[in-house]
Amino acid sequence: MAGAGISEQQLQRYKEKFEADSKNKLAQNVVCKYDLLEVCVDRSVLHDTHQAFTHRVPEVKPMTNQRSSGRCWIFSCLNTMRIPYMKTINLEDFEFSQTHLFFWDKVERVNFFLNSLVDVFRKGEAVDGRLVSFLLMDPINDGGQWDMLVNLINKYGVMPKKCFPDSHSAGATRRMCTILKCKIREYAFQLKKLVDSKTSDEDIQKALADMMEEIYRICAICLGVPPTTFTWEYHDKTKQFHKLGPITPKQFYDEHVKPVFNVDDKICLVNDPRPSNTYNKVYTVEFLGNMVGGRQTLYNNQPISVLKKLAAESIKSGEAVWFGCDVGKHNSGKTGIMDLTIVNYDLVFGFSTLGLDKANRLIYGESLMTHAMVLTGVSVDEAEQVEAAEGSDMKTTKWRVENSWGEDRGEKGYFMMTDDWFSEFVYEVVIDKKYVPQEVQDVMKQAPVVLPAWDPMGALAMSKL
Repeated sequence: MAGAGISEQQLQRYKEKFEADSKNKLAQNVVCKYDLLEVCVDRSVLHDTHQAFTHRVPEVKPMTNQRSSGRCWIFSCLNTMRIPYMKTINLEDFEFSQTHLFFWDKVERVNFFLNSLVDVFRKGEAVDGRLVSFLLMDPINDGGQWDMLVNLINKYGVMPKKCFPDSHSAGATRRMCTILKCKIREYAFQLKKLVDSKTSDEDIQKALADMMEEIYRICAICLGVPPTTFTWEYHDKTKQFHKLGPITPKQFYDEHVKPVFNVDDKICLVNDPRPSNTYNKVYTVEFLGNMVGGRQTLYNNQPISVLKKLAAESIKSGEAVWFGCDVGKHNSGKTGIMDLTIVNYDLVFGFSTLGLDKANRLIYGESLMTHAMVLTGVSVDEAEQVEAAEGSDMKTTKWRVENSWGEDRGEKGYFMMTDDWFSEFVYEVVIDKKYVPQEVQDVMKQAPVVLPAWDPMGALAMSKL
């Protein structure tokens, strides 16, 4: 089509204006040669950042590494869980097996998805309609949410990593997920045909069982099969020898871990400031789950000040906090600084990337939860502590974050998050109910508002290193 697109006159004007500003040429020279993020990092913010906090939970070893996988939500849960457990049995270093939960999530998640597809097809949803197209776009990935962890741990328990370590595919999941997605889409085609031909429920369930046998085989080949029982031998800090087992992972959790970290006692609080989703209500997302008949994924929507206050109270009492955020925004990953001013795009490009507020970033697809980590420290403004003691809210200023990207990022794996960054890019925290006011707990008694499957609050924590 003649004259289509941007006119030559416009393009010439853009070029002349760009070249008229020598700053643009300098920025071009530098950014063409070096990493854009590194060029935009404000060195003055680096100099003013200190990894010292007024309150910290006991920190443990080793620093974990999810490698090239999206298992951050599992790592963050088990990293939170291990702190009180290690204290109880006086351990120097310890990890729970992340692959144990990851294996069972993959198997249960595919079963949940296929059963959901049967329900969707029975309702007459078209394969090329918005819902089915969305569901099939990414039918299985590594990410997850807190309530999915509760389902897995309550059914399958936990175990020491030494009793079920990572396989290659556990830390490099792309190829396994590619195979799983291929099979899931093939199964979707078969299930659609069965539903359209009015196949009986019994025959559909038989077909699902055969499909799941193949899925189990894929996961077993790639990840190994978690042991039904294990025996664990270890030395505590005093070099005293201990032996535990044989014991099942479920017994291990129920008898040894649950007394100090009960996943059923935790409440997931979110901050969704969109005008359509009011505070003090509970929300869920359609088809967001990992276990047929399992616990729903529920979000208790609260102002950001509530999330901060309860997270700080938990840390001050010695308990770490699982949280979800948009990790890629205004984050100097190598230095581990999460700060709204750390990346100065204005200096290089002449504009800010904070033109939208938090609500509109969700509405317009600019932000959502991408990663889960652990809050292990907080600083409180000393000038505000007296007022806080008299009933006012404490003034938090920065947060210490335990990541699961190994020791090469941040301060040996620990990040620093400013309070302003928390306000803009933290979306959820998981708090033990003993720190949650009764009126906030009572919100969970409501019937949840159901958001569509494609809502941004259905995003899964799955960022990879």
